[in-house]
Amino acid sequence: MSRKIYVESYGCTQEKSEAGLYVNKIMQEGDTLSRNPEDADLRVIGTCAVIKKTETKMLERISLLADMGKTEVIGCLPPISSGTLKEKNVEIISSREFRGFYEGGLDEIEIREPSILDGIPINQGCTGNCNFCISRISRGKLLSRPVEKICNQVSMILSRGQKEIRISSLDTAAYGKDINTGLPDLIHNIVSLRGNFKLRVGMMEPKNTEEILDDLMGAYGDEKVFKFLHLPVQDGDNRILELMNREYMVDSYYKINRVFRKTFRDSVFSTDIIVGYPGSDEESFQNTCELLYMSRPDIVNITTFSPRQYTRDFSKKMPPSNLIKRWSGEYTRIHREILRENYEPLIGKEKDIFITEVGKPGTMIGRDNAYRPVVVKGGIPLFSTINCRIVEIGPTYLMGTLLRA
Repeated sequence: MSRKIYVESYGCTQEKSEAGLYVNKIMQEGDTLSRNPEDADLRVIGTCAVIKKTETKMLERISLLADMGKTEVIGCLPPISSGTLKEKNVEIISSREFRGFYEGGLDEIEIREPSILDGIPINQGCTGNCNFCISRISRGKLLSRPVEKICNQVSMILSRGQKEIRISSLDTAAYGKDINTGLPDLIHNIVSLRGNFKLRVGMMEPKNTEEILDDLMGAYGDEKVFKFLHLPVQDGDNRILELMNREYMVDSYYKINRVFRKTFRDSVFSTDIIVGYPGSDEESFQNTCELLYMSRPDIVNITTFSPRQYTRDFSKKMPPSNLIKRWSGEYTRIHREILRENYEPLIGKEKDIFITEVGKPGTMIGRDNAYRPVVVKGGIPLFSTINCRIVEIGPTYLMGTLLRA
């Protein structure tokens, strides 16, 4: 009997990728996707638990979906909150089963609906031991998927007409350390596949990135790879990084930033900052401001520290809220200033844009070679490459006018 399946997911690209793959795994012949949870026979929700506010939101949403009927819960939340999820109509994908996905459960999935995939998850867990991270506890130690299995699913996605490929994990730079391979080799294997497509590589931690930096820059040199690097530094002060147990110093971040920018002049660099970490003070704040000015990231994800149960930092005292608010506001101001300064030289430039999604009515959204979002008016075919002139800067994107399709 055919079913209508509704799926929604939250959090990082990896979580959204896993939820999409899981739905492809359970889809049977005749099953279809539903856009409305109330009309579905089954609801699947991919959950995030990175901060307490998000966990609370997840629990509320799960309860609402369960009121509509059978609901399956996957992601980071069940391993740490399974006791609060046991209610009528809720089926929990256990941490053991979840980890089993990376021991072969994801490998032979036939991808029927690539439209619900945010990407391909390449490894579970990480090699780190950060004092604040609930994801490390939820996902466990590193467990990488075989190169050939990842490439098989990339080929499936390409055969279904998709042309933007994303690979994701908590730390893509850790990929393969447990199976005698590495991220550069995986990238080389993916881009060697036939077809006109672009690859975006997901978040990577500084410690593991520095270890593979030369080979990584070589792999990034392929024209199919977006010149985009997401490297979460979390703080610009070595003392705070030691308190976090991040296992690197600020110099490692600067080195990777410098090498990437030098190797690829036209590129996008992204980072993350945690505000209000226990032990933070005016000196660490100033050092983080300096880091932003020195490394000039195009994207800065700013998150207030959220104590998470089961982590070593759960009971530690945060700085006063007025300081956290001021620091966060200044980081945001600096980022906006840097982004505008990074974008202003692009006005008037001609760029080839790869159209990746439908925008607001009458517009399409594409990406340049550095993965900058560019909004263009007109009915342009999805996954086509156009030539446009950059004419304006939006809050976090560029706007262009079509020159040639």
